[in-house]
This record gives sequence, C-alpha cells and structure tokens, in this order.
Amino acid sequence: MRFIVIILFLISLSLFFSVYVSPESFPYSGLLPLLIPLFMLLNIFLAVMFLFGRSRLIIYPIIALALGYKFFGITFQWNPREETEESITLLSFNTMQFSYGMYKENLEKSKNIIQWAKDHPADIKCFQEFYQDFTTPSKNAIKIITEDGKLNHSYQSIIGNRKNRSHGVAIVSRFPIINEGRVFDNRRNNGAMFVDLVVKKDTMRIYNVHLESMSIPAEELSDVEGIKLHYRETIRKIKNGTIMRAEQLKTLKEHMENSPYPVIIAGDFNDIPYSYTYFSLRSILNNAFEEAGKGFGFTYNKVLFFLRIDHIFHDKVFKAKNFRTHTEVDYSDHYPISTEFIWKSPLRVISEENAP
Repeated sequence: MRFIVIILFLISLSLFFSVYVSPESFPYSGLLPLLIPLFMLLNIFLAVMFLFGRSRLIIYPIIALALGYKFFGITFQWNPREETEESITLLSFNTMQFSYGMYKENLEKSKNIIQWAKDHPADIKCFQEFYQDFTTPSKNAIKIITEDGKLNHSYQSIIGNRKNRSHGVAIVSRFPIINEGRVFDNRRNNGAMFVDLVVKKDTMRIYNVHLESMSIPAEELSDVEGIKLHYRETIRKIKNGTIMRAEQLKTLKEHMENSPYPVIIAGDFNDIPYSYTYFSLRSILNNAFEEAGKGFGFTYNKVLFFLRIDHIFHDKVFKAKNFRTHTEVDYSDHYPISTEFIWKSPLRVISEENAP
C-alpha cells in the first residue's frame, strides 16, 4: 500500500508541475493536466481514508493537496454579489457565427443571438466567431449591435471578403476607440485583436482573443461506443491544439508586454483552467472568475458541458466584481460571460513610444 501511495503522490506532483511546461517544449504536457481533477479527488479520498484509519500514510495526500491548493480556487468559487457604483461591464461571447456561415442556418436562432448581443447592457462587448454580412440588412451584425453606428466598434475579419461576408473577432464599445489592431490570425477561424479605449480620464487596452480550437468531436463522444471509435483522434487533436495555442500565446504575451496601458483580455481560449495557457496568463494577470465568480462557471454548451474555456483576465490595477456565466443564453455552443470592473483613477501609463 505504501508503494502505491508514494507512486500516486509522485504522479500528482508531476501533474501539478505540468501546467508550467509549454507544449512547444514537451507536446504531451498539454494532455497531462487534464488528469489533475481526477488525482485531486484521489488524494481527497486517500486523506479521508487514512484519517479514519489513523495511518501515517495520510502525510502523502495531505502534502499533495497542500501543494495543489490553487486548483481548488480555479475550479470552484463562491463570491458574493456586490453593489458597484462607478464600474464598467465587459461581456465576452463566442456567437457561433450567429448560426450563419459554416453552420446550418436557423434564422430564428440567429435573430435571437444578435438581439441578445445588442440588448445586453455591457459597456464593452467582445465577440468571437463574429459573422458579418454587409449585403443583407438582417445579417448586418455590426449595424444592429452598434445601434446603427451609435456605439464604437472595431472588427477584424479572419475569413471571407471583408466588404461582403466574413467572420472574425469584434469589439463594441460605449467608449471612444483611439487605437486598434490585429495581434494574429490563423486564417481559418481563430485570431486576436486589441483596442485602446478612453474611459473618462483613463486609457486601457482590451484584447479579444479566440485561440486555436480544440476541434473535439463532442457529439461523437456522447456514448461508450463513440469514445472507443474516436478517442485516438480526439487525443491527437487535443495535443496539436495545445501546441498551437502555446505558439499563439507567445505572440499574444509579447504584444501585451509592449502595451502602454493596463490590459484586460477576454475571449474563447479553448483551454480549461488546468492548462499551460491559463497558468501562463495567471502568472501575470488576475482572473475575473477566481476573483468574482460563483460556482463552477462552465462555459461550454455541448456534450462536454463541464468545460470552462472562456475566460477574462485583467491587469492587477483592476478589481473584478460580479462575474457571471450566462447559462440562460443557450443559442451558441458557448455561454456568454461578463464581469464588472472598478479601479482607482488615474491608471498608470507606461510608455507610448513603442505602442503597437
């Protein structure tokens, strides 16, 4: 028994460490963290068992749980709702192309998604898989969501003809946009953009990202037979996706390091909290769910419902309040997320000389 407990202890430590290893250096490091929840539960079980059995072996699961304490906070939170006066609200939403484009069209669903995106009162809205059609008034999402140009916006197309039909990432803002640009795109479906906003006397940079998709055949993994048929393909796709996201993250972090303003980064990261992507950003930024969320905050609206792959990170000068996962909005394969931000004005300005 002692030998088995020690092996489980060493595996647990290896898994906890794996979130700091880039999949670019070791491709399978992107797969190992997926086992962290299982080994956390195993250690809890062993700790309880050894406690009642009064075994000295309890020291191993206790040490493992102490070293992995941070994984509890990134998994589950129970922050109370707070009243805020001087705050701004940011929304992030993967719209699934409003059910247009590559998806089977459902006109009623498309209308509902666009209407909800328009009606939500957030001051800043970050959209991924944003489908834009300038040729059809009912599909002109920019015109509808910006209330016929009353709100400011920036749109970066990734696929298609920008003058006619395309899709990409977009930011809609009640505040003036003084700078905007593209960080990267993979010319398929994923990319990242930024805008610099003037909020009263402060300037901040907002990043909207859609990192490399997992491409998991979720519907094909809904039963045992499907898992048997597709598990090899699924593992390969997850591994390749983690490598691509690590490359994209490197580009994103370099861009962020050159930002002259405090940053907020939101979007569809296609990575769960037990990942190199999450911990790499968490090492330099705060996470809004950890700071102000409640529950598990799952954001994926498909068979693999237990995934939280949409995130909002922010510079430490901001304080997140009242983080929400809008599970009542089930039009897309992602639930929208939102949070409020407060800060002490004036915000710092680092340097504008090398600003992108």
